[in-house]
Amino acid sequence: MKIYIIGAGAVGKALAVCLQRHGKHVELVRGHVEDGVPQKQKIVLQFKDGVEIQEDIQVSTLKDHDRLDGLVVLTNKSFGNKALSEKLAANAKDTPIVLLQNGLGVEQPFLEKGFTEVYRCVLFVTCQHTDEHTISYKPVAESPIGTINQNTSNLKSVVDTLDTPNFRFVEETDIQRVIWKKVIANCVFNSICPLLEVDNGIFHRNEEVMSMAKRVIAECALIANKKGIDLGVYELEDQVLKISRMSDWQFISTLQDINNKRETEIDTLNFEIFRMAQALKVSDKVQETRILGELVKLKSELTRS
Repeated sequence: MKIYIIGAGAVGKALAVCLQRHGKHVELVRGHVEDGVPQKQKIVLQFKDGVEIQEDIQVSTLKDHDRLDGLVVLTNKSFGNKALSEKLAANAKDTPIVLLQNGLGVEQPFLEKGFTEVYRCVLFVTCQHTDEHTISYKPVAESPIGTINQNTSNLKSVVDTLDTPNFRFVEETDIQRVIWKKVIANCVFNSICPLLEVDNGIFHRNEEVMSMAKRVIAECALIANKKGIDLGVYELEDQVLKISRMSDWQFISTLQDINNKRETEIDTLNFEIFRMAQALKVSDKVQETRILGELVKLKSELTRS
């Protein structure tokens, strides 16, 4: 099965290298670029222990494909999903789609367009560019994949297709709970770290910053529980600390986006929590989460103006 990875950022490149290294047929597709000539690109993956692997990966654009037959993996920024779902509706509507993206409701544009086989993945890896073609990569744990469309039953096949020794995936039957846990962690990391301009390890090193994280966690957990997702604050605090201890000197993607004058995904994180709180008529309970999100959005807009 050919694997099309849409989104040529750090995650997409790292996944492409791991898949091709283990004999999978993979192609990187630039989702927002309309022109360019298909070509091979050398990508180097650097592991924490100093080991490097590299592959020459085929890179193309969506216009180069009349149809995407195989498996489509989305590693693009989720704010582009609406436009991408419209582009893919003509040539990949019946193709399995796996979303390797942060946020709540990022799959909705594809469901509304009638895609028949949609999956969500929660990533437990950290990676960032050290230069244009080199990725610093650290796997943290197996990344769970779960079914969004309840009428599909090919989860095992999808996981087996993507799983490799260097980039592990696992089946997950309760993917919504895992999504919420990761979203709440992202609401912490993707708002506090960019505003303080610090690495992800700050939470286990600084009690005052962790105290701020605890307040955001409590607000988000309230909304999760009201939406029927049973999450305890201590479980979420432990998760943030665990991620933080494993991520010293790794910088969150939102900070990288701001520094590179790119749009962020804060709308599907802090702002989505606030929108849900408004619908539930408890928006006064998530004010710190909202304010942090607004500050990140403003900082992003200022760097791009």
